Amino acid sequence: MSWNPYKRLLALLPGAPLLTGEVVAAHADGVTIQLSDGAQLRVRGEAAVGEHVYVRAGVIEGPAPALTGVDQTV
Repeated sequence: MSWNPYKRLLALLPGAPLLTGEVVAAHADGVTIQLSDGAQLRVRGEAAVGEHVYVRAGVIEGPAPALTGVDQTV
C-alpha cells in the first residue's frame, strides 16, 4: 500500500458510474444520449440515432440492451 496521502485519498473515492441511454442526436465529435430519467448528455464516441449504449465518464463503452422499466406496488 502506498504511503502517499493523496493516492490513499484517491483510492477511497468512487469511480465514475456506468450509465445507459438512447442516442437522440449525432454530431461530428460525438453523440447526445438521453438517460432513462430524461436527462441528456453529450458524449464522445460513435453510435446511430436510436441505439442504446453504455456510457462512463463521457465516453461510449459499447452497445446496451433496449430494456424498459417496471413499476410494482407491493
